[in-house]
Amino acid sequence: MKKFSNDKFIENNLVTNYMSVYDIGRICVKTMGREAGKYCVVVDIIDKNYILVDGLGIRRRRVNYRHIEPIADTIEIKKGASHENVETAIKKAKLEKKMKETVSIPTK
Repeated sequence: MKKFSNDKFIENNLVTNYMSVYDIGRICVKTMGREAGKYCVVVDIIDKNYILVDGLGIRRRRVNYRHIEPIADTIEIKKGASHENVETAIKKAKLEKKMKETVSIPTK
């Protein structure tokens, strides 16, 4: 598989789209740090290791992709959306209650 452009790869002479589980607008749970167990939203993909997240119960910050766990829910936001736009999209998707909850993270 050869890299073609940002999100496309050439495989068997066909250009295919590469979908990441960390798409813009994906709801995730933080698994490490002081905000572990809280829900967040992927706002931007910085590079292959870091993702910019924001949410109702967390601060906007970059996190290592290994320290968050994606879930099935998504919201409609643009890349690099402001905190106010993220809040509005969460309210529009009626996920306010879920975003304020805390998930228990099992320890090893």
